[in-house]
Amino acid sequence: MTYNLFVEAVDPTELDFVIQEDKETKKRSLRIRGPYLMAEGVNRNGRRYNGDEMLKEVKRYTNDMIKHSRAMGELNHPTSADVDLERACHIVTSLEQSPDDSNIYIGESRILSTPCGKIVESLINDGVKVGVSSRSLGKLNPGADGVNQVRDMRLVAIDCVADPSYQDAFVDGILENKQWIIAEDGKFHQAYDNFEQGLENLPRKDLNDYIQEQVSKFIHTLKTI
Repeated sequence: MTYNLFVEAVDPTELDFVIQEDKETKKRSLRIRGPYLMAEGVNRNGRRYNGDEMLKEVKRYTNDMIKHSRAMGELNHPTSADVDLERACHIVTSLEQSPDDSNIYIGESRILSTPCGKIVESLINDGVKVGVSSRSLGKLNPGADGVNQVRDMRLVAIDCVADPSYQDAFVDGILENKQWIIAEDGKFHQAYDNFEQGLENLPRKDLNDYIQEQVSKFIHTLKTI
């Protein structure tokens, strides 16, 4: 079963940036709070997320990632379905339905003291409108009304982006053309990439043997996932 990678940005003007100070240690921390996810409504990418599925996925992400301090996000979107620890800039500490609209999920994050976290902190202190954008896997079902329904959502991360509108164009051109397979252990695999790359450099001789070899490798990869 294959999945595409999607990102959805929120309006950075709707985010709040709060500096908190620990009373005992006097250590300061910068936090971001605002709408992180939206279900049912049609977003500006022409996609709609099922409300029940998103609620279920947010609960999974909360239990598996947020509660175990693993819900990190990167500075800008990578071309991967994994989180690179070297690029982590913040960690999500809560993600809950808005009391005013159950289809809106309000998140809160703490900016990390990592190099990328320091960049985000400096941008905010310098007045840059930093936004957040979700990165998730899912299957896209085109609708007759021109709206694409995303099903089987699997939230990967909430990333920090300096220009959400640019990120939309970037992802449309790169990320959504890649496909992943979710294995039983919950990990993501790009099984098709190696297969496609193997076919890009076809030899002039023994062509049939080469193609059979690439197909065999691809089938073996699927069996090991």
